Amino acid sequence: MAIRVSPSAWLIVAAWTLLVGGYAAVALIFPPGPQLTAFGDVMQCLVPLFANAGLLINAGSTHWRRNAFWMLLALGCSMWMAGQLLWTFYEVVLHQPVPNPFAGDVIFFLHTVPMIGALALLPHARTTDRSLRYGYLDFLLLLSWWVYLYTFIVLPWQYIQPVTAFYGNSYNHLYMVENIVFIVGLGALWLRTTGPWRWVYANLFAAAFLYSFSSLIINVRIDVGDYYTGSIYDVPLIASFVWFGSAGVLAFRTAQASEPARPEPSEPRGLRVSEAGWAARMAMAAVLSLPVMAAWNISISPAPWVVREFRMVVTMVAMVVLTALVFLRQHLVDRERQRLLAASQESLENLRRLQSSFAQSEKMASLGQLAAGAAREINNPLTAILGYSDLIKDESDIPERLKQLAAKIQEQARRTKLLVNNLLSFARQVPVEKTFLDIHSVLRGAVQLRTLDLREQNIRIELQSESVLPGVRGDPNQLLQVFFNLISNAVDAMEETRGGVLTVRALREKNNVVLEFSDTGPGMKDPSLVFDPFYSTKPVGKGNGLGLSICYGIVQEHGGHISCYNRPEGGATFRIELPAVAPALPKPTAATAAPSTAPKAAGPTPDASTVVADKRR
Repeated sequence: MAIRVSPSAWLIVAAWTLLVGGYAAVALIFPPGPQLTAFGDVMQCLVPLFANAGLLINAGSTHWRRNAFWMLLALGCSMWMAGQLLWTFYEVVLHQPVPNPFAGDVIFFLHTVPMIGALALLPHARTTDRSLRYGYLDFLLLLSWWVYLYTFIVLPWQYIQPVTAFYGNSYNHLYMVENIVFIVGLGALWLRTTGPWRWVYANLFAAAFLYSFSSLIINVRIDVGDYYTGSIYDVPLIASFVWFGSAGVLAFRTAQASEPARPEPSEPRGLRVSEAGWAARMAMAAVLSLPVMAAWNISISPAPWVVREFRMVVTMVAMVVLTALVFLRQHLVDRERQRLLAASQESLENLRRLQSSFAQSEKMASLGQLAAGAAREINNPLTAILGYSDLIKDESDIPERLKQLAAKIQEQARRTKLLVNNLLSFARQVPVEKTFLDIHSVLRGAVQLRTLDLREQNIRIELQSESVLPGVRGDPNQLLQVFFNLISNAVDAMEETRGGVLTVRALREKNNVVLEFSDTGPGMKDPSLVFDPFYSTKPVGKGNGLGLSICYGIVQEHGGHISCYNRPEGGATFRIELPAVAPALPKPTAATAAPSTAPKAAGPTPDASTVVADKRR
């Protein structure tokens, strides 16, 4: 049975064979000379490109931390390539030996800094969430600290008092410490993770270890004087970059073989304990190392006075820079903590208000049950009144005036019975059941229910509707609650101006039934917030900030859309769009043929609704 090898495996095998094997063969076969030097320099400029290609193919995921991780690793390889290009310029273009000290050594030294910074991103953690600005500051702290160490330890022997032996020894030791920090960080991540990322960290650890070993050997041979480009000492260096690229290809292959990565969940922005602790320890180590280095320079260092004076100046400048970065970071952390504290307090207050609303809802439910029972008892005498009035009208020996009075009694009894039925429908707790309904009848019921509380108020409710409206599919009790809340909300707003007119319009627009509630009140303070839970400008005890948010949810559940805006001439308008059900059309009635003005009926304030309108503008 043939074993199928993936294209990525063939790519890795080809890279190791051609780049590493080919370089080793050329280094062993050809003697030192210009041709070998040119070959070695060109190959050392190409292998970072292979490493970058392998690393950057992973930077297109939906996780910004993983993208930044692979991009920082690639940045480190690119910086190393920049130093190698300068090295190649000396040997291939100028045909000169690379000077020692070399001006590009600082680039070779700093190329590891982005790689160390990449480890702080913890790309294997799925739910880590920290603002990107903290990552920038942490990286600046890390970069500033290593620049300070290089300037303090290495640079004096290159420019202040040039001594090649001291320069090479200082550079090798500091560079070895930097690489050890990177290796230890990768090793810690390798041992602490599981799954595919453990394999990724293991390969990166091996590549970093091989690079550190080869770099140390090359630097030592340069100081001894028997190194030349293209020698066998370069083979581990070539292999390390090929290994970095191979690790990237293997990581990409692992991600492709597993289930697709999901976007990080949206969480409140905050500092995780592990990341905040790592960054704080890094900042603390960077700042506390400065006085220690200064004390060593003054009391212990055997360096000449000119070097020690230079180091003191560098330390003072570094103190200003690093302390400013630490203070800036701490300022951002304090602001973040204050924001989180305010959000926590707001959440706690909302929780208390929600508990109060639940208690109030229980009271309203009990009151609704009482009202429903009372309404049933009222229906019994109303039925008797309607029956007796029919008997009076049917009597032939009574005067015509009495028959007219009986007809009026019958009309008022029927109107009262309709209001009682609306109250029962509004207070009844039934499961949501969407049926085909006449939206105008539901709207008229809400208007009649709300006009019970308009006696002796200079407020009118005008209902205007097209003669024929398409039906909609929905739950009549829920839509009645929405309409009642919007009407009550408008009435409460017009109370501030001691009266006004609420115009309720029902019309058809394309495939929707549109309902508009336009009042002449003072308007809304912030229309963009009225549907947010717990947003209310009413006094404490009069509203809980949930009325319009519940209305919003009900309309959305019915496949519609609700919006609001302030009218130029004053007042506010709430607009509801519900999908029409075609081609069925409800039967037009006389009540829907023309605008009507709802009478100001007597009666107590209705408290039977499960949710009261509470969005005061």
